[in-house]
Amino acid sequence: MNKGHAVDNQLGATLRAWRDRLSPGAVGLPVDRTRRSPGLRREELAELAGLSVDYLVRLEQGRAVSPSEQIVGSLARALRLSQDERDHLHRLAGFRPPQDQRVVYDIPPSMRRLLTLLDSTPVAVFAADWQLVWWNPRWAALFGDPTRIGTEERNLVRLRFPVASDRGRLTSWPVIPVNAEAADRALVADLRRAAARFPDDPRVTELVAGRVAGNPRFAAFWADAAVGRHAEDRKTIRHPDIGEVNVDCDVLTDGDTDLKVVAYTAVPGSEDESRLESAGIVSPPRSDA
Repeated sequence: MNKGHAVDNQLGATLRAWRDRLSPGAVGLPVDRTRRSPGLRREELAELAGLSVDYLVRLEQGRAVSPSEQIVGSLARALRLSQDERDHLHRLAGFRPPQDQRVVYDIPPSMRRLLTLLDSTPVAVFAADWQLVWWNPRWAALFGDPTRIGTEERNLVRLRFPVASDRGRLTSWPVIPVNAEAADRALVADLRRAAARFPDDPRVTELVAGRVAGNPRFAAFWADAAVGRHAEDRKTIRHPDIGEVNVDCDVLTDGDTDLKVVAYTAVPGSEDESRLESAGIVSPPRSDA
């Protein structure tokens, strides 16, 4: 067997493994207890994907080596693949993974349930383009009420890299990263990753083009072509009621939506934590009885 067929068999073996793990009940088919294996039969997967059984057999055996991108997409949907698995299937078939068309601004119910468990600390959610889409009252108490400015102005990239047309500010008082250049470079690298994932989103395109044309600092960072995730940072906040307070910023990114859950904490037992507690911005840690 030549090298090309070996690669093609990776596709067939992967399809077979994913078919075997998918139960009939998961796709709305009746469960037959007399089945020899818990997975789908070839006939069932072929019907779900809109293929002939013969063609699916040839795919799994490596005798069909050039499925179309449409067929690959149909198989991914029929097999209930995750985004990472869908992308892997496209690569095995020789295609680039499909690009998501638009940035996601709606928070999934499961993420909302998670956020309710974090109500004792300042937390916000940003979209892939760093548009603020949700915050809890403690976040607003720490950084300022975002409703004081327009919705479009609630964007961290616009805040860090303003142009002449920008009027608002995301926060009501100064927020100073410990290493402003490193933080801003990380922000631009993260935005470049979002621009590659959502190449057809006009809001992302406009955001990048406006910063490149109107903010020399952003343009210089963008020209570096760095790509990465903005994961953590440390900030000093000049709060009008409690003075300067130092907080750690951690960013958790959802792989499917690219929504970013951003949480702010102070070092346990520090003066910063005491200031946040006294101002009611965070809840004191619960003692174990």
